[in-house]
Amino acid sequence: MSRRPRLAALAAATAALIALSGCAATATSKGDAGASEASDAFPVTIEHAFGNTVIEAEPQRVLTLGWGSGDAVLALGIVPVGMEAQNYGGDDNGVLPWAADALTELGTETPLIFPATTDAPAYEQIAEAAPDLILATYSGITEEQYDLLSEIAPVVAYPDAPWTTPWRDVISITGTALGKSVEADAVLTDIDALVAEQAAAHPEFEGKTVAATFDVGGTFYVYKPADPRVAFLVDLGLVSSPAVDTLANGDATFYYTLSYEKLDELDSDLLIAYAETKEVGDTFAAQPYAQSIPAIADGGLIAVNGASLVASVSPPTALSLPWGLDSYVDAIAAALK
Repeated sequence: MSRRPRLAALAAATAALIALSGCAATATSKGDAGASEASDAFPVTIEHAFGNTVIEAEPQRVLTLGWGSGDAVLALGIVPVGMEAQNYGGDDNGVLPWAADALTELGTETPLIFPATTDAPAYEQIAEAAPDLILATYSGITEEQYDLLSEIAPVVAYPDAPWTTPWRDVISITGTALGKSVEADAVLTDIDALVAEQAAAHPEFEGKTVAATFDVGGTFYVYKPADPRVAFLVDLGLVSSPAVDTLANGDATFYYTLSYEKLDELDSDLLIAYAETKEVGDTFAAQPYAQSIPAIADGGLIAVNGASLVASVSPPTALSLPWGLDSYVDAIAAALK
């Protein structure tokens, strides 16, 4: 599965309430970071795919790898000493717009942004940042890479498999690791409230069927109900079209590819088409195969253009969902009018 939002996806799990206790915390993390008792005391032990990581004291120099962890740290009011560059949706330095906003609000300069590579983490730059904790809760690090990173600082990896940690768990695990579980729970509560407010403001969304898609490189992707893009739409009152399940071919858990010849079978009230630019989105919409899609033929196309906007729910993060929410809701409302 791709490490970036084009193909990466995860199911939005329900965030469990964090219970306070006077003893050290243990996060089982195997797909449900908040299910065990938790506290903001140290030491804390976090279970993940490669074993257990013990964090002896409150981290002072946190470094983040992958997607979402950096945003979660910033949302908790802490500036990482280093963050992996985000090439999709980020600026020239690899900083996403919502992260840049958070840094401005915190009154701090941009921390070290080290390159994201497909082969291995930037060990040398990571070591030079001298972190006392490395968060890679939604990443693709291997066990060998985990072992090498652990020589630099304690590492919290993903709970089960690469690039599959539910976005809510990314926030919860981060809160546990930093001794800010209560604050992390508040972040999740605030996000839920924002989404619920938008859903209440748009009763016309209720029950409308939708298909979320991405046409790129000659391949047409359809996202399944388990994908966070779709889960986000369901939270707003929409319903994943039954055709999405009917046409699924087993490519992956969260998405599948669909041949252009079958696009006329992708029946729904609305169709969301993600595209990196407006030009790319317009080109897609003008294609005969796109015009064969019932929702597009009926005027139900929702064009989500721009890498940053696409990335903001691919998957969502503690900062990105609030950043992109209004734009998504406006686009859906406009299509229904």
